[in-house]
Amino acid sequence: MPSPAQGPIDAVITWVDGSDRNHAAKRAKAMGAARLPLHPNGVNPHRWGSSDELRYCLQSIANNAPWLRHIWIVTDDQTPDLSAVPDLLRERLKIIDHTQIFAGFTQYLPTFNSLSIETVLWRIPGLADRFLYFNDDVFLTAPLSPEDVFQGDVPVLRGKWADYTALEADPEKKHDPALFNHFTQINAARMAGLAPGHLWTSAHVVHPLSRPILAQLFAQFTQPFIANLAHPFRDVSQFQPMALHNHTCIRNGHHVTPGQTDYLHLRSGAVIDFPIEAVQAYLRRSVLPDAKFLCVNDLPQIEQALPDARYWIERAISA
Repeated sequence: MPSPAQGPIDAVITWVDGSDRNHAAKRAKAMGAARLPLHPNGVNPHRWGSSDELRYCLQSIANNAPWLRHIWIVTDDQTPDLSAVPDLLRERLKIIDHTQIFAGFTQYLPTFNSLSIETVLWRIPGLADRFLYFNDDVFLTAPLSPEDVFQGDVPVLRGKWADYTALEADPEKKHDPALFNHFTQINAARMAGLAPGHLWTSAHVVHPLSRPILAQLFAQFTQPFIANLAHPFRDVSQFQPMALHNHTCIRNGHHVTPGQTDYLHLRSGAVIDFPIEAVQAYLRRSVLPDAKFLCVNDLPQIEQALPDARYWIERAISA
């Protein structure tokens, strides 16, 4: 259990069902009203897909992190089907609408932009000072302790150092959907005073975040934060809020890193770039005890190539 002296730890999950008729209509209207060409990374329809990832994410929390206080699900006027969620976990679930976290900035709604939403996650009313941010395609695959994600109030950061100097020097790369996140990380690192030649790129795992630090950053960078909200679709001029948080922590010596890699990231393109046998072997590693996190991007595409993908996910997240 989290130390009472440090307070509770919450989880925050962003979720959307892009097939919902109302959501699809709003999205189409916003695309039609766009004044500038939209970045291909920001309008990929897979970005709004929902294929049981939330159910797997919640089940993995129930099985492997029952000590989390509240689980906040951030949505856009939608309510997910929670019928399969264990009763004890359902009691701690809270649905948060975009209008609540965008209070005072609702002129920027509706938004279909994860970066904009992440910019104000820390404004959830009643959110714990320490929280874990999940994309709904990130699952816990082994028992997780509070010390795995926070050492006191110090976040445990998973990822690696990267040199993006050459990348930034080539403006054409900004149009590459696969490199989009690199540029939003560069923008965040610069805000925190770090150069592209030595920046921290986070792994696709849960993000341990400090609400007070994000609040301080909003006070320090109010206009850039508001500008980040103004894009209804992801734009290469934006900064990644988690990267700003993490680089600020790194700059201030307020972070730790685990001694070994304990996460797996199965990206959608893997089934194209690698032999299927290799991808399947990688997914099966998620049931081993040294793997605590699994991210599966675009489950329907993975499932087309690996029909037993859900079987392995369910095995991995089981208690």
